Amino acid sequence: MTDNAKRPMRSLVFLMAGLAWATGPAGAQDLSPAPVPVPALPGAGRPIEKGATRARREALVERLGPGVIAIPAASTRSLERDVLQDNDFRQNDYFFYLTGLEAADAWLVITVAPSGAAQPHLFLPHRNPAQETWTGKRIGPGPDAQRLTGIPNVHPLDSLDRILAGLRRTNPGPLYTLLYYDTATNPRIGRWLEADAGIDIRNAIPVLDSARVIKDEAELVRLRRAIDITAAGQRAAMRSVHPGMFEYEIEAIVEYTFRRLGADRVGFPSIIGSGPNSTTLHYDTNRRRTEPGDLVVMDIGAEYGQYSADVTRTIPIDGHYTDRQRAIYELVLGAQQAAIDATRPGITVGELNRVARRYIDEHSGTLCGERSCNRYFIHGLSHWLGMRVHDVGDYSMPLAPGAVITIEPGIYLPDEALGVRIEDDVLVTPTGAVVLSAGAPRTVAEIEALMQKEPIVP
Repeated sequence: MTDNAKRPMRSLVFLMAGLAWATGPAGAQDLSPAPVPVPALPGAGRPIEKGATRARREALVERLGPGVIAIPAASTRSLERDVLQDNDFRQNDYFFYLTGLEAADAWLVITVAPSGAAQPHLFLPHRNPAQETWTGKRIGPGPDAQRLTGIPNVHPLDSLDRILAGLRRTNPGPLYTLLYYDTATNPRIGRWLEADAGIDIRNAIPVLDSARVIKDEAELVRLRRAIDITAAGQRAAMRSVHPGMFEYEIEAIVEYTFRRLGADRVGFPSIIGSGPNSTTLHYDTNRRRTEPGDLVVMDIGAEYGQYSADVTRTIPIDGHYTDRQRAIYELVLGAQQAAIDATRPGITVGELNRVARRYIDEHSGTLCGERSCNRYFIHGLSHWLGMRVHDVGDYSMPLAPGAVITIEPGIYLPDEALGVRIEDDVLVTPTGAVVLSAGAPRTVAEIEALMQKEPIVP
C-alpha cells in the first residue's frame, strides 16, 4: 500500500481525471438511474411527481379549511445586482412542495368552498421567445402545463388579480399566503398587506412547515439521492487527499463529484477545515495549505431535486490518526452512535442531545483533563433536514416516522488545532432509525483502509 504522507503533489487536472474511478463503483452504481429530463419543463426538467404534489395540496386544504390559498413562486435573481454562485433561480420551497414546478414568477391558487371542495389554479407568465434566447425555454399557460403538472386550471399570470378577486367572492373565507417572520418578500403580498381593505390575510407557513417535517416517499427518493451523492464526495476526497494540498483542492474534488453524479448545486458552502481550521464550526474560506498530521473536517452536502444532504467526516490528511486523534474521534463516534441507537418515534432532539452528552461525560476519562470533554462540544446535536440544510421543524416536538434529522456531535480543542465532527443523516422509522448516509466510511478502520488504497493517478 502506498503511504499517503509520501504521495507526490499532483496537478488538480490529472486528479480530476481519475475521480470517476475513485467514486465508483461504490459511488455511481449505488445511485438509481437519473430520470429522463422533460424538455418542456424549466430548470432540471425532472418529471413532476403529480400524485405526491396532489396529496400535499389535499392535506393542506384539509388543515386550512374554506377560503383561498395563494402561494407565489420565486423570482429570478439579477446577474447585475446579485452575486450568483450557482444559477439565477432556485424555486420557493413552499411552491415547489405543492407543485414540483421550477417556474419563476408563477402562482398557485387553491380555492376551498364551504363544502370542502377544492380546486387548484396555476398562473404562469406568457412565454417570451426573445427572452428565452437568453434564459432558455420556459413553460407558459396551456395544455402542456396542465398535462405536466396535473393541475387542471392553468391561466396567464396577467389575469391573476382579476381571477383571484372572483375566486375570493365565490369562496368566502380567509386568504392564506406566505407571511415570513420579517416581511412579505413578494410585492403582490406586500400590496395586499398595505391595502388594509378588511381582507382576512392569514399565514399558511406554520401549517406547511408542520407538513414538511414528515417526508413522503417522493421526497425521500430525492433526499436519498442527494445523500448518496454526498457520500460519494466524501469517499472521493478520502481517496485523493495528501499533505500539501490546499483546502480548496479538496473542495474541488468534492464538488466535482457532486456535479458528475447529477447534483444541482451545493446545499451550503462546503466546509473543508484543516488543522486549526478544524475547530471553527462554519469555516468555509478553504484557503489553507494542509500539513502532515492535520485532521480535516469535511462538512459537505449536495442538493438534488431541491433537497439537501449534510454529511461530515473528519479524516487524517496523511491517512493515519495519531493515538490522540483516534481517542478523541472514537469518543465523538461513540456519542454519535449512542444518539443514533436512541433515535425512535416519540423522543425529542433535546433528549437525544442529552444522550450524546451523557456518553461523553461517562467516557471522557482524562482525555480533556480532570473535567468532561463536554465543555468542548459547543453546538447542538441535531437539526432538521430536507429542502434546506437547516430545514423547518420545531425542536420541542417528538420525532415521528418520516422525519429526517442530522446527528452530529463534535469536540473542538483549539489549543491543539484538533477538531472532530461526525455527522450523519438519519431517517426516523416506525421502530427506530436508519442512517441514510452509511455510504460514507465512518469508523477509524474504514477511513484508514480507504485512505491506504492506491493513489488515483500514478
